[in-house]
Amino acid sequence: MNDKGDISPGGAGDTGPGGDSTTGPGGDSTTGPGSDGGTPHQASHQAPRQTLALAAMLFAVSMTFIDQTIVAIAAPDIIHELGLTASGMQWVINAYLLTLAAFFALGGRLADIFGHRRIMVIGTLVFVISSILCGAVPKGDFAEEWLIIFRATQGAGAALLFPAALAVVITVFPVERRGRALAVFFGLSGGLTAIGPILGGALTDWTWRAIFWINVPVAVIALALAARAHIPRTGRREPLDVPGAVLVAAGMGLSVAGLQQAATWGWGSGATWGCIVGGLAILVVFCLYQPRIPDPLVKLQVFKDRAFTVDAVVLFFAMIAFVPVFFFASVYAQVSLSASPNQAGLYLLYFFIGFALASQWGGRILDHRGARPAIKIGTLLGTVGFALWASKLTDLSMHDQWPYVALAGAGIGFLLSPASTDAVNRSIGASYGEVTGVLQTLRNYAASVGLAVFGTILTHVTTDRVADTLQARGVSHNAAHTAGHTIAESVTGAADSRAPAGTGPAAQAARDAIGAIRLDFAEANRVVFYGMAGALAVAFVCAQFHPGTRVTGEGVPGSGKKDLRTGSGGSS
Repeated sequence: MNDKGDISPGGAGDTGPGGDSTTGPGGDSTTGPGSDGGTPHQASHQAPRQTLALAAMLFAVSMTFIDQTIVAIAAPDIIHELGLTASGMQWVINAYLLTLAAFFALGGRLADIFGHRRIMVIGTLVFVISSILCGAVPKGDFAEEWLIIFRATQGAGAALLFPAALAVVITVFPVERRGRALAVFFGLSGGLTAIGPILGGALTDWTWRAIFWINVPVAVIALALAARAHIPRTGRREPLDVPGAVLVAAGMGLSVAGLQQAATWGWGSGATWGCIVGGLAILVVFCLYQPRIPDPLVKLQVFKDRAFTVDAVVLFFAMIAFVPVFFFASVYAQVSLSASPNQAGLYLLYFFIGFALASQWGGRILDHRGARPAIKIGTLLGTVGFALWASKLTDLSMHDQWPYVALAGAGIGFLLSPASTDAVNRSIGASYGEVTGVLQTLRNYAASVGLAVFGTILTHVTTDRVADTLQARGVSHNAAHTAGHTIAESVTGAADSRAPAGTGPAAQAARDAIGAIRLDFAEANRVVFYGMAGALAVAFVCAQFHPGTRVTGEGVPGSGKKDLRTGSGGSS
């Protein structure tokens, strides 16, 4: 790789016993499989193959994105075959997101210390072995615990894998070409979240266990491509901040657990607020502790860069809508539109199409004008798209909704890559894994907030609407509210289009009023989707504070300095 990062596809022959020879900026060289010195921008005697490296990382992270949504589609089948409780199934879904949020910052730091490629391989192996074990869960009393344990280790593998994979892409692409490369990375990997319901529906028709086994061939392809991509070895011989890692994992894990369980425990529960407040208190201690040590887990001074802070805040509010939308739209399609899991997946395909097209456009804007114009356009489009989509939910017609579904996806696609790339480009001392870990921690925390808050809203509004419908049909107030709450928990926990079960008057009235109840659920979702539009509106306001500077050169290792060019919208 030369100073400008121009990379020839072929590369030179292997050097050194490990097939890798890397040279640090000061002329020091490290050779062999254990070489972890140098910086992320080492010059390798065997040039990395950019296309293969990007493809390898895309295959690797595709597993982590798909697994955020694929299990929800198969939930009814898993519950039926294994006899899980409703709360147990919720923990099967949440365990993945919980460990993902708790360990992302640690995963990014480990990638910087031990090498991006090495941690990417370890994370992939942990993830795929956990997937195999999830698919091999035995029937019996231990099935629930088995699934929860290995879903948690899946999340831990993803937390190692993702920041390392993104850091690899950043390492092999020079800053002037990075925007377009990361537009492909974020566009395809983020869009794969929408593929989860489609793939889940198709695989579940065969066996729900296949939703985990599908990760095996994907991981094999990722590792094979990575082996041929000549990815340079990176690493920093720095100590790992173990107390900081424990604090951030405990703080994130406890607060996310409280948010996830709010729908079950209730927002008035002491356990809910004990977890949330206790977790946030631990995170405050973490933030106070980090500046006091020489080698912190997270260099918090990166937030002194206003552009980085704006990027992070925009991503936080955007993610409140982005990840939850796949769950809520999938459930809405199956309940209100009476769609099959496959049809629900196709409904989300409109979102992915808008997302994928806009992400490429946003990457080009980032390369030529900086992040500010792209994130302003994206947050505005997202606000309008989600609001219009919300207004059409009660039409109960996919045909009438698809332009607004695509517009909402385009808004997220426009902002996701530019905001993420701009933030990572501002890494202190080229600690790409560390900063990626920080950003992904914020993004996953935002997704947990969105799922918890919107899930609570959906349950309460659905309960009230259904209760009103049943009371209008002669059901008593108490019976109507009990039935409404049961129906709301059923459709938001493991949605399907079956009529409510039961033999009492309220259950019979609910079966007779199934069409009206579908409309009630659509009206409840409309409130949720307006809330998503509101989150994007807050992101739009925050985007106005981006200074418009753009990164045009690589960082000076250890200095935290970047070559910045300032201008309107980031253009010179």
